[in-house]
Amino acid sequence: MSANPFDSFAAHKEWLVCVDSDGCAMDTMDSKHHTAFCPELIRVYGLQEYAQIITPYWMQVNLYSRTRGVNRFKGLAATLNMLLERGICVPHAQELIDWAAHAPKLSNPALEQAIAAGGGKGLAQALEWSRAVNAAIAQMGDDSKPFPGCADALRKVHEKTDTAVVSSANSEALAEEWTRHHLADHMDVVLGQDAGTKEACLTALSAKGYAPHHVLMIGDALGDLSAAQHAGALFYPILVGREEESWNRLVQEALPRFLDGTFEGDYQEMLLQEQRAILK
Repeated sequence: MSANPFDSFAAHKEWLVCVDSDGCAMDTMDSKHHTAFCPELIRVYGLQEYAQIITPYWMQVNLYSRTRGVNRFKGLAATLNMLLERGICVPHAQELIDWAAHAPKLSNPALEQAIAAGGGKGLAQALEWSRAVNAAIAQMGDDSKPFPGCADALRKVHEKTDTAVVSSANSEALAEEWTRHHLADHMDVVLGQDAGTKEACLTALSAKGYAPHHVLMIGDALGDLSAAQHAGALFYPILVGREEESWNRLVQEALPRFLDGTFEGDYQEMLLQEQRAILK
């Protein structure tokens, strides 16, 4: 990936559709959190005696609530803060909590730069955890797969629009997954956490020359909605537990509305109400 991944992207069509990965296009979210993110947090931080507190909290924050899909370091910071509030001492945790709250980019390279600039043990341990998560995910093997209906939907979307993956996942793993499952064939650019926040990525892509309301973000989390709103983009939710239905409805109903200008307003609000009913 180049220093600026946006340099190689240019608008070729009138519309742009951006797509999140884990839990939206790829049916990998639950397994990654149960197999990699949470167990490695407990192991790296030596918190085995608090596993019964940490595990349900981690899953609620990252999978089953309004913060579903949050950046990994924000999820880590929230969990460490929860432990501190319960009086459980986690050495140097406050340094990571502060960094996650204020850093413009939340990724391994950004963390490495912060450590090189004088960061302490709190940042170093967070980097150790994040690298361990990536290694654990790699060891999971080829159990990732797109949700039913996703590949066909993305193919049909790409026929009409420019397309981009906008994800907070590890960039290398993201590119490998999308290439292995041939989803990258339907994408003009694949942007992971190293490219910046979802808000920053959507804003940079929107600035490539698209008219207002000609950019659509597809995501499964309210954080994806927030990123879309920040960038002035429209939003289409992939509903948790109703992923196949959502991908089919995108092609049959939402995409035509997006292209003819009738997506915004009552139709989008109806979709958002369905999402909010699930992610309370």
